[in-house]
Amino acid sequence: MASRSTRRQRFDVICVGDVATDVFITLSPDQVEVRGEAGEPTLVIPFGAKLPYESVATVPAGGNAANAAVACARLGLHVALAAFVGADQLGRDAVAALNAEGVDTSLVHLDQQTPTNSDFVLRLGQERTILVRHAQHDYHWPHLRPSEVPAWLYLSSVGREAQAYEDQIADWLEETPSVELAFEPGTYQIAQGSQRLARLYRRAGLMICNREEAEAICGCPPAEDMDTLLAAMLALGPRRVVITDAAAGAFGAMGDERYWVPIYPDREPVIDRTGAGDAFAATLLACIVRGLSLEEAMLRAPVNSMSVVHAIGTQAGLLTTDEIAAHLEGSSDGFAVESHLVAGEPAGRASPSL
Repeated sequence: MASRSTRRQRFDVICVGDVATDVFITLSPDQVEVRGEAGEPTLVIPFGAKLPYESVATVPAGGNAANAAVACARLGLHVALAAFVGADQLGRDAVAALNAEGVDTSLVHLDQQTPTNSDFVLRLGQERTILVRHAQHDYHWPHLRPSEVPAWLYLSSVGREAQAYEDQIADWLEETPSVELAFEPGTYQIAQGSQRLARLYRRAGLMICNREEAEAICGCPPAEDMDTLLAAMLALGPRRVVITDAAAGAFGAMGDERYWVPIYPDREPVIDRTGAGDAFAATLLACIVRGLSLEEAMLRAPVNSMSVVHAIGTQAGLLTTDEIAAHLEGSSDGFAVESHLVAGEPAGRASPSL
């Protein structure tokens, strides 16, 4: 399964987005309390107290783009990260961790004025609350040499005041039509509205988000059926759309084709759900970069999501291509992608062969 990029291309993918040092703190269940309804629970921590916790783990280079970069590297792609970190110890640790994973960091800028982001993940059982802060870097899109122009650009979450940076990226994409765009918008990008980032939505070869995010992007009511939601997303211009919907699985669309894949069947207990969405998105992208169809990519993405939730942190459980293939070979016959045409008969199922 050969990469579609040429030997002259240094990168299959450049991932773009903020980086944060993620600190995972496992809380003691006898020290805190969860109140409220199942749909909107509240984590209650005694104010002014000193609380013992069970454990702590650190991911030196977390965040959507860094997680995706590490996932793509483990799946065999030549990947770089374009990001801003502080010129501090946390920033240097992040760069070292990415290098150790085989991610090219030549496009990571060490900011002398702004510290590296730190996020704190408060874990309780299978769920978590994340304390986040996006530092405001002096974002600017780098000048890429011809050898650095990738086959794909993956764009995800950046800071609140990054509109000029996003415009620079949109300008560059228009000037470089050979580059495909995978767009997984972050919270601040979604809040800007689809019109503000219309050029990025139109340019996307692959658009990935969850159901709630898709509803916000399109302005659709929460009860909207998935076919209508997929059509509304395609109307924004992306060539392929994939919407994840928690336990209901994931839904994809490309032209008149529609796909559905369940979550990967797994008997092992969930340890930490953080990073499952990034693993799914990165696996989709890696498969498409390798030349697989959307249907084939959707068959493989849930496997990596399943693996990530078995370890604390966003990257420890990420799989290689061979490991995903081994899971598929050992899966039950019931796990497959269902596909159909919008106005036609079912088109069949994706083959589990990699």
